[in-house]
Amino acid sequence: MNQSNRSWNADLYQQKHAFVFHFGADVLTLLNPKPDERILDLGCGTGELTAQIAESGAEVVGLDASPSMIAKARQSFPHLSFQEGDARNFGANQPFDALFSNATLHWVKETDQPSVLSAAFNALKPSGRFVAELGGQGNVVRILNALAKALNELGMPQPVNPNFFPSVGQYTTMLETAGFSVTLAQFFDRDTPLTDPETGLSDWIAMFRGDVLAALSDHDRQTVLANVNNQLRPTNFRDGYWFADYKRLRFIAVKPLEP
Repeated sequence: MNQSNRSWNADLYQQKHAFVFHFGADVLTLLNPKPDERILDLGCGTGELTAQIAESGAEVVGLDASPSMIAKARQSFPHLSFQEGDARNFGANQPFDALFSNATLHWVKETDQPSVLSAAFNALKPSGRFVAELGGQGNVVRILNALAKALNELGMPQPVNPNFFPSVGQYTTMLETAGFSVTLAQFFDRDTPLTDPETGLSDWIAMFRGDVLAALSDHDRQTVLANVNNQLRPTNFRDGYWFADYKRLRFIAVKPLEP
């Protein structure tokens, strides 16, 4: 996670939202880390994927803007290097062979994306690769629409969406504008089972839209969550589990060799 003005609950993330880094393990196959490579895990969260990268023999650094996430990562993996830092303006004392990012870039506002991609480009060696997955266009749209409707029924304004969920064309254009050559871009649906069969959807909202819930009274908060659960049970609950209607965008982008 890497949004500097957002407060994250690292314990809730590990306990109820481990699917974020479990699914991120698939992206590691695209990264294909090798021994002695220098790799930056951008938006490392609680460090599980950073540790998996390190198992390859690569020298890896985890970077995240959340103090609670970095503290949890250091506690869980004290032998690894973790740093607080902002994706929009991080630097590198030594260039990296690769940058990796999972479920982080969609927390950066669209207007700040050029800064992130420029920082990523500058942090890489020539021929270095940037491998990432983020939420794509239409990600969790059913959840967000249901939450907006529930708030509207209480007379509350529609919440501002803090995420940027781009299309493939939109994001590859941004990458190319930053100087990258895009060698792979994939977009796919991935309905994702949530951890708790009873409270999975409410837990998701508490984790990723907790700022909206925090502005409500206890009574209104319970009313909104019950409303969202009722709206989405026909579409997002099956086989005894809640599902988040995820749409994902993956890419590999390469920094060209210098002329």
